[in-house]
Amino acid sequence: MSRTSASSKRLSLLEKALVDGNGILRCEPAWVARDFLPPGRRLGLPEDQYDVGERGFICERWLASTTRADNRVGPPDEGLSYLQFQDGSRMSLQEACEIGGHLLLGEVYARTHGNRLGRLAKIYDFNDRIPYHYHQMKKDAALVGRNSKEEAYFFPEGVPLGPHPETFFGVHPWIVESRKYDVLLPYLVDWNSDLILQHAWAELLVPGDGFHIPSGILHGPGTALTIELQEDSDVFAMLQAKVAGRIIPKDLLFKDVRKQDRKRFGERIILKQINWKLSGDRSFYEHRHLGQRLVKETRQKGGEEYWIYYNTTAFSGKRLLVRPGAKFRSIDQGVYSVLVWKGTGTFDGLRVRAGDFSSDELVVTHRRAVLPLEIVNDGKETLEIIKFFGPDINPNCPRIIGD
Repeated sequence: MSRTSASSKRLSLLEKALVDGNGILRCEPAWVARDFLPPGRRLGLPEDQYDVGERGFICERWLASTTRADNRVGPPDEGLSYLQFQDGSRMSLQEACEIGGHLLLGEVYARTHGNRLGRLAKIYDFNDRIPYHYHQMKKDAALVGRNSKEEAYFFPEGVPLGPHPETFFGVHPWIVESRKYDVLLPYLVDWNSDLILQHAWAELLVPGDGFHIPSGILHGPGTALTIELQEDSDVFAMLQAKVAGRIIPKDLLFKDVRKQDRKRFGERIILKQINWKLSGDRSFYEHRHLGQRLVKETRQKGGEEYWIYYNTTAFSGKRLLVRPGAKFRSIDQGVYSVLVWKGTGTFDGLRVRAGDFSSDELVVTHRRAVLPLEIVNDGKETLEIIKFFGPDINPNCPRIIGD
């Protein structure tokens, strides 16, 4: 079979699935392992499935993902989500976007955004704090052929916060104001401790809240189970050598740094990639803390929505709450994915149930998203759904600075 005919056959399969689901597709979970931190074991997996040997432990679930996990060891499709069709066949969401972006994203959005969802949603779950690190800004990520990674967090309610429910952010402002960036350099050179954290401050992680972190900002996330939305990238540089009682490989410091830059500048290249202005912002909390904001225009008798990811055009997201026995009429501005976090019901007629990996994750195509669809809570507890949107779909979502 020729490549053209094979592609045509796959497109026909996708078109049929879209007809069967009336523009909505089911996603399988995408489990991602990490080998430098212990798992929090709060992802709902059986106990014996967290340990994956040389790969480490399952610590993350990526949601409606078209991004590959950049791990040292692992399957080539780690991080990619798969669509499950009614006839039992499968297709990666990445392939679906490549061959049928116009069907999933809408003609205009597919053309202007290159057949890409442009965002990555995930749940991460660690039993120790993530090492102090940053994600390369656009100019630096491009040097290694990567995307930048702006991100935002939401800490769901009713979940144990873990042993370290606080996140280190940025650096003390005096470091930036006096341009004493080299104060961090010895920790990178010696690579033998976690004492670099003494130059940052920490914020308590509060259930129902979150933070917005542009690329280039130093941070060391705490152990609260976190539902994250970010740009579609897995770039980072780890600056903290000692993590969970052991020294992690120093290669993680230079993972997304060009070899010639590492050779020329050594550890100092890291200091050239940090966004010092944002990392030393004296009003960091006021500018980056994300409290829930009611979406007033969607409030109904049956429920309401809240902005939980905002303050940027790179992505956005909402938390939908539908009361027991009630219905909610949903209309949005473009393609999005769904995580059913609590409760049970139907989503435009499709059965959904939190915690059931076969029915808790959906992709809602542009065509279906912009028309009214009905969400019904037929359970005894509030139905809680998280909606994840890519770049530029909600340009009028709230902004903190300038509100």
